[in-house]
Amino acid sequence: MALTSEQRAEIESLRLEPKLTSRPTVPAMEELLAKPIEVLDHGFLRVVDYMGDDSAVVQAARVSYGRGTRKTSEDAGLIRYLMRHRHSTPFEMCEIKFHVKLPVFVARQWIRHRMASVNEYSARYSILDREFYLPNLEQVASQSSSNRQGRSDALDADKAHEVLNLLRSDASRCYDHYEELLDEERYGLARELARMNLTLNTYTQWYWKIDLHNFMHFLALRADPHAQYEIRVYAEKMLDILRAWVPQTEAAFREYRLGAFTFSAGMLRVLQRQLAGENVIQETSGLTKREWSEMHAALQGA
Repeated sequence: MALTSEQRAEIESLRLEPKLTSRPTVPAMEELLAKPIEVLDHGFLRVVDYMGDDSAVVQAARVSYGRGTRKTSEDAGLIRYLMRHRHSTPFEMCEIKFHVKLPVFVARQWIRHRMASVNEYSARYSILDREFYLPNLEQVASQSSSNRQGRSDALDADKAHEVLNLLRSDASRCYDHYEELLDEERYGLARELARMNLTLNTYTQWYWKIDLHNFMHFLALRADPHAQYEIRVYAEKMLDILRAWVPQTEAAFREYRLGAFTFSAGMLRVLQRQLAGENVIQETSGLTKREWSEMHAALQGA
C-alpha cells in the first residue's frame, strides 16, 4: 500500500491534533479516522469524516412520526422498523466520507452508484504512479458458463502464472510508453492524452462522500457473494466500518437486507398454496424456471 508523503503528513497531523467538538461523535469512529485500511495489493480506504450516528436516525424518525413511536419502541426497535418497512429518509441524515485507492476498472463499477459526491485524482493535471493491480493466483479464474458477468474455477497454477505474466508485462509496457509520451525531450504529450494508454488495472484515488441510506444500498449490492471479488473486498471492509459507526443500524441492515430475500407477489402466492397443502410444481406455479430456482435456493439456504 503506497501513501504519498503528503498524505502521511496529513494523517499524522489529524491524529496528533484532535479537535474539540459539540457534535455527536462515535468513539470507534474517532479511533478509525484517517487510518488507512489495506485492500488488494496496493489499494486502501480510510474514513476522512462522518456525520451523525444511530441517535441521529432515531431523532429524524421521531420528528417525522411524532410521539406515538416513542411510546412503543426503543431506539433499536425503531431502527429495525424503519429498515423493515424501507423508510429511508431518516437514514439520509447521516453521512460518511472516504478516501479510496482502487484500480480503475473497480472505480468504473463503483461510480455506477450515482447518489454520492466524488472527486477523483486527475490524470489531466497529475502523473499516475506505476502501480497496477495483479490478482492472487486463486482469483485467476475462467469465465463462468452460467453467469456472463462472473468467473468460475481458478486456472491451474501454470496457466495462472502465464496470465499474471501477461498482465504484468502489458501494464508495465503501457506505463513505459506513458512515461515516454510525457517526456518533454521526446514528445511532451499533454497529460490528458498520454493517460489514454494506461491499462485498466492502474490505480486511481478519490474522495467519496455518501449518506447512510445510499451507503447501505451500495453495500447490499457490492458485499453480496455474487459481486466481483475486487469490489467486494472493499465493501466487506466498509461493512466493518458501518458496524463501528452505527451498530444498531448495521444489525438491522444485516437482518433485513443482507440476510434477507425478497419474495415477489407470485412467489408469495406459491408459498401460500403450498402451506394450504397444495402440491405446486414449477409448471403450475406461474413462475419462470429461474424464479422457481431462486425461490427454492433461498428457502433451502443455498
